[in-house]
Amino acid sequence: MTAGPVENETSGMKSPIALPAVALAAVPGRRRATLDLAREIERRGFAGIYCASFGDAMGLSHSLAHVTERIPFGTSIVNIYMRQVADYAWSAAMIHELSGGRFRFGIGVSHEPMNRRLGIEAGKPLSDMREFVGKLRGVPRVGELPPVVLAGLRKKMVALSGELGEGLVFANASRSHLADSLSALPEARREDPSFFIGNMIPTCISEDLEAAAAVNRKTLTMYLGLPNYRNYWKEAGYVEEMEAVEAALEAGERERLPGLMTDRWLSDCTLYGPPERVLEGLEAWLDAGLRVPILVPSSAVGNQMKAFEEFFALFEGVVGKPV
Repeated sequence: MTAGPVENETSGMKSPIALPAVALAAVPGRRRATLDLAREIERRGFAGIYCASFGDAMGLSHSLAHVTERIPFGTSIVNIYMRQVADYAWSAAMIHELSGGRFRFGIGVSHEPMNRRLGIEAGKPLSDMREFVGKLRGVPRVGELPPVVLAGLRKKMVALSGELGEGLVFANASRSHLADSLSALPEARREDPSFFIGNMIPTCISEDLEAAAAVNRKTLTMYLGLPNYRNYWKEAGYVEEMEAVEAALEAGERERLPGLMTDRWLSDCTLYGPPERVLEGLEAWLDAGLRVPILVPSSAVGNQMKAFEEFFALFEGVVGKPV
């Protein structure tokens, strides 16, 4: 693979690279603008639109079924505890049918501290996920269900995605640890190009490297408070960093967390900095075995719309090829 787009001397067009998918959320007050943004993402040939758990991912997916025509899309993810299984089944089947089969139903168990704040008493993640998928596929008269994509992080859930689902999606995974994580999949799944393997990657494009890094550090601060993520990053080789984070949390010193995020760790989990650095990082993710990078744009100087302006500029003139 190329390390990034290359200018074609005769046409001025950049050489083909694998365009990523994009994460999208419908922010209150900008929901109509978000649908306009989705149409533009499709027009530019990106690999997909995946609706983040922030807000109503199912509602946004319903809208995407109507306002787009070709681009794959899905939830990444919805919390299985937030609705009754039958309700999810009816909604997922409807979106799948209305979109002509472009929808992927990404599901996850979220995290114990977040569920607790929502008043949810969750059981054991693996058994709850197995039960949910079984019940989902047993709901009568809903029509054809979409492919089910499981949110994975630790290896047992990765293995379960290979057993129960048609795909696997990470969020904030470590690139250096991806191959080890994917080794938990059955060989048939690893070799099946139709099995979805995605990862939500925080992305900030800026010539100011430190400013871009600061944005991604802010994004990941919340995740450092989640024990499952810390255990995953320890598994990925960042024991010293995570132990320092745990000591700060124990002392009630959350303000120290950004300073404990090393450049090595941040570069392994996110994309940030000047355009050429971000493109090289994207190619490295593909080379590591990621089939569908799902970039989550943020801006060092503006809001979501500014982030997408920078994101589109990064790929301006690129001839996309499927991932």
